Amino acid sequence: MTDPSPDTIARAALEPFAGGNPLLPADEHAIAAQSGLGLRQVERIALSMGVLPERYRRNTSSISVHEQARLLGSCVAMVGLGGLGGYVLENLARLGVGCIRAAEGDVFEASNLNRQLLAEERWLDEPKTDSARERAERINPAVELEVVDAFLDETTVADFLKGADLAVDCLGGLDFRATLQHAATAAGIPMVTAAVAGWCGYVGCVAPGAPGPADLLPHAGGVEDTLGTPAPTVMLAASLQARECVRLLLGGTAEPTVLLFDLSDGTFETIRF
Repeated sequence: MTDPSPDTIARAALEPFAGGNPLLPADEHAIAAQSGLGLRQVERIALSMGVLPERYRRNTSSISVHEQARLLGSCVAMVGLGGLGGYVLENLARLGVGCIRAAEGDVFEASNLNRQLLAEERWLDEPKTDSARERAERINPAVELEVVDAFLDETTVADFLKGADLAVDCLGGLDFRATLQHAATAAGIPMVTAAVAGWCGYVGCVAPGAPGPADLLPHAGGVEDTLGTPAPTVMLAASLQARECVRLLLGGTAEPTVLLFDLSDGTFETIRF
């Protein structure tokens, strides 16, 4: 008689929860240890059985159990772990996007402390990827975070996007935006993009091969350094990006629109390409 597979062990351990009882975080860890599976695998099996991990219980009015399973099976490739990237990572990890691949070659400096979620004094002069690893593990260890501690370029971006369902532009400045947009097109995946400066910003989606904001902007420079970047502007743009990520991962289409906002007077405007 052969020993039961890890999947079988996990399913047997999850069976008592199938009546609608929430799967508690402590139970997840125990089942993972018992079966030898990772937490992401345990949660995916649980969701396939209709068992909802308790951490996602407050999502259910907006995200069904089936949709939660789809998010957990998704992979997002995001470029940048600074202002936008830190908050996007936070949102996607708490929402349960199962695989997040992030590239960032920078270290933290004191000027990041005003707006970047991952920036703390203890991380000054340390790689942003290190802080990202620690935070993702603390807030949702079922999410698999893959980090590339380097700046991407034209020769490395294609491999970075390979196998991802979605690209996310969390870059600062304009230098690499067009390259990332074109790489997402080559990979056949949509891209969620955003930029901020002062109290203003934009958020949009770009379908493969469609025009995007990077086609209209210069390919270098930017006004962020001149206007500064208050934290509320970054938080809003990143939250809107995360919402667009979820919409696309759950089957939505990348509309040729960009939302412009100005928090100095509370105005919002949508434009079409």
